[in-house]
Amino acid sequence: MSSTISIGQHLINRLKEINIDVVFGVPGDFNMPLLDIIEDDPELTWGNNANELNASYAADGYARIRGAGAVVTTFGVGELSAVNGIAGSYSEMLPVIHIVGTPSTKSQAAGAMLHHSLGDGNFDVFFQMSSMITCASTHLKAQNAIAEIDRVISQAVLSKRTGYIGIPIDLIHHEVQVPELPPLTITLPKNPAQTQEIALKVVLDAIHKASHPVIVVDGCVLRNRCEKSVQEFIQRSGFPTYVAPMGKGAVDESLASYRGCYSGNITLESIDKEIHQADLIIEIGSIKSDFNTGNFSYSLNRSKTITLHSFATIVFCAEYQKVSMMEFIPLLTEALPKEPRVFELGPRGKPEPIKEGTDEITHNYFWNKVPEFMDENAIVCAETGTAEFASLNMDGPKGTTYITQILWGSIGFSVGAAVGAAMADRQRRVYLFVGDGSFQLTAQEISVFLRHGLTPVVFLLNNDGYLIEKLIHGPDRSYNNFQMWEYNKALDFFGANIQRNQELGCSKVGFQGKVATRDEFESAMKDVQANPNKIHFLEVVMPQFDAPRELELLVASSENR
Repeated sequence: MSSTISIGQHLINRLKEINIDVVFGVPGDFNMPLLDIIEDDPELTWGNNANELNASYAADGYARIRGAGAVVTTFGVGELSAVNGIAGSYSEMLPVIHIVGTPSTKSQAAGAMLHHSLGDGNFDVFFQMSSMITCASTHLKAQNAIAEIDRVISQAVLSKRTGYIGIPIDLIHHEVQVPELPPLTITLPKNPAQTQEIALKVVLDAIHKASHPVIVVDGCVLRNRCEKSVQEFIQRSGFPTYVAPMGKGAVDESLASYRGCYSGNITLESIDKEIHQADLIIEIGSIKSDFNTGNFSYSLNRSKTITLHSFATIVFCAEYQKVSMMEFIPLLTEALPKEPRVFELGPRGKPEPIKEGTDEITHNYFWNKVPEFMDENAIVCAETGTAEFASLNMDGPKGTTYITQILWGSIGFSVGAAVGAAMADRQRRVYLFVGDGSFQLTAQEISVFLRHGLTPVVFLLNNDGYLIEKLIHGPDRSYNNFQMWEYNKALDFFGANIQRNQELGCSKVGFQGKVATRDEFESAMKDVQANPNKIHFLEVVMPQFDAPRELELLVASSENR
């Protein structure tokens, strides 16, 4: 039985089908009829971001919590502002759907010299640009719009990559006849049974022969949202378990078998020793990028490594194509002995404890102390550079999710991503760790936190300059410095105390100020703990060249020094 539906409404319905209830973006004259549909839908919230780049970061952060995200921009000027964030989501394997309102089909057909265009009559040029950083893209036409929307969204969700949908303004409310539509196809096909059976036998045989097997969990476990089945495998096996930097948060760190973060040459010594004593390494969802492997210093022996991935199972040098870990891992777990193995490895390696003898807020002090004040099930957004690498060995509370951008590494990402994460799950407390330089790129999103009544804890790490850049090159160069701001007045500047904003549901303000000593920090954090329903902003003053151990080691091996 067929019915009619507008193309814009069908697009919105499909976004809701993939668990999206917030759409981020910025209004523009080519997308506003679509924004009407979003705003009039009681199941949706419009993100109302400060700019398109921040909106794309927010959609990325949201997708890391909910599984998918969406951002709406306008043709040309708007969509190009979002491209950096969309490329980051593609790189880091997140299904963010970029929806762009474009000029009317009539204007496009006439090659009109319209605003926001290049003036050459080519209205596909930006769509073509975006096709290079998406797994599926389309510029809709009336005759195939429904099928194209479904294709792009399905492929993005299945591939864990970005999608692009350009929708001409006159097609948003254009009604089309559609048959009774089935749900989107967003489940992977079954693994080939015979190949999987062979792979299972080979893996079980390798496990049986190993005296000291270990597990290394990485980012694709998070992207494919299979943490539960991986945890069941860890518990059933009893094998010592580690995470790679991009896999931080994929494993419950309270498990007896959890041993810490393995990251090549920046790994804690005790953890590195344990890994290299292993006679079998089971990698799950590995991502072999530079920063995720300590500048390619993993040095794991291929001849004793089993890799379980979303697209294949690799046992030493043999590859079993299309044997996906999502189906394979539960079968492997079920085939293991009922009782887990026991390994006597002693206490887990931990970062160096707090050094006394100074009242300064050093990285050694800060990252050891801050978890004491954090809630369970926290969401940690750690900015590219100092915070990102310091968080690798951070002992976060149980259930903590970590959002970093280790592969793409765009500074300023964390502020927008924290907005998206906070809106994705308002029941969890967001802790944003951002450096002063990165904050200056995306500070406007503090206004969006306030507008939506969100209550993150913002740690502005003020070490007066781009520390990671200084460590790599030019510590005394002026290009690694910038204008000092009164960061701790950010909430005031962005309107937290304006009565009109308060009447519209603006966040209530808790602690807002600068802390430069350990006593000041701990006093402020007690205030933060006591007021979970308020937004807090701590400007944390740190020594200018003090750096986390992990960052110092990584920089030492950088080819860009």
